[in-house]
Amino acid sequence: MTRESAADAKTTHRSFWRELPVLVIVAVLVAVLVRTFVVQTFWIPSGSMEQTLRVDDRVLVNKLVYDFRDPRRGEIVVFVAPDSWRTNPNEKDFIKRVIGTPGDHVVCCDSQGRVTVNGRSLDEPYVYPGNAHGTPFDVVVPKGRLFVMGDHREISGDSTKHLEDNSGTIPESSVVGRAFLIFWPVDRIRILSVPPTFENVPAPSGG
Repeated sequence: MTRESAADAKTTHRSFWRELPVLVIVAVLVAVLVRTFVVQTFWIPSGSMEQTLRVDDRVLVNKLVYDFRDPRRGEIVVFVAPDSWRTNPNEKDFIKRVIGTPGDHVVCCDSQGRVTVNGRSLDEPYVYPGNAHGTPFDVVVPKGRLFVMGDHREISGDSTKHLEDNSGTIPESSVVGRAFLIFWPVDRIRILSVPPTFENVPAPSGG
C-alpha cells in the first residue's frame, strides 16, 4: 500500500466513526416516526380473540389507514377502551373485530344462533368452537361509533357486555388502527383478512 493509500484509508476510517452517531440518531428518529404514525406492534395478552389471535401472538397494526377511510365490518382493530370496559386501568388498548358500522342494525340472534347485520346472518367459522352468545341484543349503531366483538365470545369483554353504555358501541375516534398481520411466533405468521361473510352484508336501510 502506498503512503497516499494508507492516508486515505485512515481518513475514511475516521470519517465513518464521526458519521456513525449521526446515522444512529437518524435510524432511531425514523423508527420513532414509523411507530408513531404508520405501523405499531401489539402483544395479545388474553384469549378474547381466539382462535384468530392467541395469547402471546404479536401483530402489526396499520395506524395510517383510517386517516383515509372508515373502519369496515370484519376488520380487526386496536382501540382505546372506555374506562368502564377496563378491569385493569393500565390495560387501555383492546383488540376486537368490527361487527357493525354506523347505521348498521346488529341483532342476536337468528334461529340458528347467528348474529345478523342488516338482516343478513353471519357465518363465522373464526368464532371459538362451542361458543354460545349470552344476552340477546338489538342495536342500531349510532353515527361515528362501532359495534365490536371478540372471536372468543364467551370470555370477551366487548360491545355485548356493555350494552347499557351507548348500546355497547365505541367511538370511531378511539380506534388506533387495523391489525393486518400476525408476525410472531414464526409458525403463526399470517395476514388478518376480512372473512367472506361480511361481503354479503347489505347497506343499512337508512343509508
